[in-house]
Amino acid sequence: MKYERLMPGPKPTPVEPDLHLPKTADVVVIGGGIIGASTALELSERGATVLLCEKGQIAGEQSSRNWGWVRLGMRDPREIPLMAEALNLWQGMDQRIGRRTGYTRSGILFGASGKRSSGHLERWLRNVDGLQTGAKLVTGAELNTLLPGNQTDFECALYMPQDGRAEPQWVAPAIAEAAREQGTALMTNCAVRSVDAEGGRITGVFTERGRVACDYVVLAGGAWSRLFAGNAGIDLPQLKVLNTVLRTSPVEGPEAALWADEFAMRKRADGGYSIASGHENTVDIVPDSFRLTRQFLPAFAQEWRSLRFRLSNRWSIETQEDRSWLPTDVTPFEKCRVLDPEPSAKVLRRAWAQARKGFPMLDHSEIVQSWAGMIDVTPDAVPVISGVEDMPGMFIATGFSGHGFGIGPAAGRLMAELVAETTPCVDPAAFRLSRFTDGSKVRPDPGY
Repeated sequence: MKYERLMPGPKPTPVEPDLHLPKTADVVVIGGGIIGASTALELSERGATVLLCEKGQIAGEQSSRNWGWVRLGMRDPREIPLMAEALNLWQGMDQRIGRRTGYTRSGILFGASGKRSSGHLERWLRNVDGLQTGAKLVTGAELNTLLPGNQTDFECALYMPQDGRAEPQWVAPAIAEAAREQGTALMTNCAVRSVDAEGGRITGVFTERGRVACDYVVLAGGAWSRLFAGNAGIDLPQLKVLNTVLRTSPVEGPEAALWADEFAMRKRADGGYSIASGHENTVDIVPDSFRLTRQFLPAFAQEWRSLRFRLSNRWSIETQEDRSWLPTDVTPFEKCRVLDPEPSAKVLRRAWAQARKGFPMLDHSEIVQSWAGMIDVTPDAVPVISGVEDMPGMFIATGFSGHGFGIGPAAGRLMAELVAETTPCVDPAAFRLSRFTDGSKVRPDPGY
């Protein structure tokens, strides 16, 4: 089996842009992934005039490249209230937007392997006490019933029956189209170059097609957010981590998804499976690695076993990348419309071998596609969903650290509530940008 890229990365559902860039909007949302699209939908439903600008295509990057999991299980406790809100939103999503997302409440199992020992799973389970999730530890015959064909050697697994899956290539485009039906203006291949501010307050944005006056800006730029924020004078500690995924041809197998250290797998709407390493991510050494070493050191120390640091062409790319520019300049966002990194052949080889060992039925399938995506991560692996204190009208929703797809609809709702200054669906304190500068202890949850 050859592990080079078999075909280009995932192809999200095409979204045709509007023809004309509006001159004004209440809110400009930067970024057409699931976070930006969900924010635009929520704001439009509240009566705001919204412009959603995407430098490339809707869901062109991580929003179409993720695993497709909709999970409460094994989340950082700080995210649990927001993810509980997201599960409620996913239940009615297809009806709400009038389109398919592929959402299925299939259940997810987290196998006791590696650092996820049975004791670790048992301790995490306490985080959902009283939430009526049906979460429990399963063993033996019950585990094998949930995972037909299972040949793994897990002593137990955490079963989250309320968790599920959806199709990443469908979801953000579907939400973006629904936002347009609610009045959102939708522009693709239209990079926002910079914000415009007077007296420190947002008054508009400069796009590659001209200026748009607005009162609020939401930066939901995923892996590009730090670069954009830095040009606006906002210090946003964020790095990128590369995750590699493959998909198989259709084959009979478990409906429930499985996460273990050796591999993770979930059934797809096309009958195949998406498979990835359950713990291994690649970290390219870039100039920001050194600029942010102090802030990320606790995360590196905690996760060093699962991080594979490497020196690659990303060093030269980011060394040559402009870090500041004028509204009249061609920006990095126009020079690279879609981040489409090469998948790691080593990660593919190991994950595929372990998946077939655990589920021999996969021998009857073949790898039909592989890809990689850049995950936007923060020092504590918790997102920023926040206003910028010293720039009224500026908001940021980024740094979802690989957890953004499932939580996306609720993150969009919370972001819209912060912009509209209405009662938030959950306490947003854990997601404030100022936690990186106000003396708070910033590190990943050790029990995550």
